[in-house]
Amino acid sequence: MPVKSRYILAALLATAAVAPAAVFAQQAAPADQSAPAANPASQIPAADKQAIQNYNLNDDVFNRIVKVSQEATKNGIKPKDAKTDFSKIHSLDDLAAQITAADPRIEPLIKKYGFTPREFLLANLAVTNAAIASEAKNNPQMAAYVDQSKVNQKNVAFYESHKSQINALMNEDAPGN
Repeated sequence: MPVKSRYILAALLATAAVAPAAVFAQQAAPADQSAPAANPASQIPAADKQAIQNYNLNDDVFNRIVKVSQEATKNGIKPKDAKTDFSKIHSLDDLAAQITAADPRIEPLIKKYGFTPREFLLANLAVTNAAIASEAKNNPQMAAYVDQSKVNQKNVAFYESHKSQINALMNEDAPGN
């Protein structure tokens, strides 16, 4: 699996930091309770983790994510421009606030396509989780970090049925394109 595929959030979003995918995706790495700051996902409320798991992808949501990504790319809004201070993230709302504060163009763009910042984050994290779960099927190292009890299989199927579109979008957003 190419490295850029692991960070699908960046390719789809183009408006948020890549780091949120690693923080929230599958709540992957087992939490080290002795060092909560090392695993910011462990500080996220269970209700937010459940919201990510239960978010269901569909064509409408996916098409709107694509439109946001395309417009963000066109307007020069880049994921590297969003700085995430994990010490201030205690919920999805905190993360959404940091992402939208990174560039004043982000929130209006998200809203233009019918998302709240929280819903946009949920949708992107659902895609990211589905991508990770899908790729883990053939990658034993990655599979070790995926809690299968938290995998939304409908989203995995959705991701797999849209994988060629996602790869094409990633290629459009790749540096040098």
